[in-house]
Amino acid sequence: MNAHLLTFLLVEDDDNHAHLVMRSLRKARVRNQVYRVTDGVEALKFLRREGEFHGHPQPDVVLLDLKLPKVGGHEVLASIKQDDELKMIPVVIMTTSDAESDRARAYEHHANSYVVKPLDFDRFRELVRDLCLYWGVWNERPEGA
Repeated sequence: MNAHLLTFLLVEDDDNHAHLVMRSLRKARVRNQVYRVTDGVEALKFLRREGEFHGHPQPDVVLLDLKLPKVGGHEVLASIKQDDELKMIPVVIMTTSDAESDRARAYEHHANSYVVKPLDFDRFRELVRDLCLYWGVWNERPEGA
C-alpha cells in the first residue's frame, strides 16, 4: 500500500456539483490537488496540455461527468481510452445518471469506475472521501503511471 498525493481533473459543468466535490475534499482534509474544467473540449485540451493548459500536470485520476457541453462525457472517455498517452489514466464517471445504457456505454469505453452522485450531502462527501482513499491509498499503480 502506497499513499501519495494525487492530482485530480474534475470535469464538471455544474457549479453546485463542483463546489460539493471541493467542499467534500476540504472536509475530509484531503490535500490532493484538484483542477476543474467545465466542458469536454477543455477536458481534452487539459489532458493533452494544449493552449492555456500547457505546463499543467497530467492528472492521476479524472472525475468525469457525462452530461457536458460541447463534447459529452462518453466522447471524452472514448478519446482518453483510445489515446496511447492517456489511456492509463483512471477515469471515474461521476454522474446523476443511473441509466443502464449510460453505465454499459461507459464500461464499453473502458471506464474504471461508475458512480451515481448521491443527493444527500453527507453521502456525497463520503463518496468523494472514499474515492480519494481508494485511488490515493489502496489502488496499486504500475510504475511510471
